[in-house]
Amino acid sequence: MLYNFSGIDHVQLAAPEGCESEARSFFAGILGWGEIPKPENLRKRGGVWFQCGTHQVHIGVQKEFVPATKAHPAFHVQNIDSLREYLLQKSIQVIDDDARSDEGVQRFYLNDPFGNRLEFLEWL
Repeated sequence: MLYNFSGIDHVQLAAPEGCESEARSFFAGILGWGEIPKPENLRKRGGVWFQCGTHQVHIGVQKEFVPATKAHPAFHVQNIDSLREYLLQKSIQVIDDDARSDEGVQRFYLNDPFGNRLEFLEWL
């Protein structure tokens, strides 16, 4: 084999036109992810990019946007109970899921401001 995969560079989530302010409020303001400047030649497309741990999450503008309600990224979290409590205090609805608890996984879902499904999990 002349190639190998070293991981994921970024995940892109779609959002409607004009989403940037709301995306910043949620991903930077609530989740605490740092905003990354988009390359100059991509700025005209709209959207906004964030750093999540060692990965990037790109919020891209999609005409005729429809949220991803099944397909989703899953974010590994340390101290997931603290994150869950914090989100509830911020009036963010979390959806608990114990389907993998027998594997030692604690997880929950939520919808971003645009209706995209996001999973947060911790291996206990």
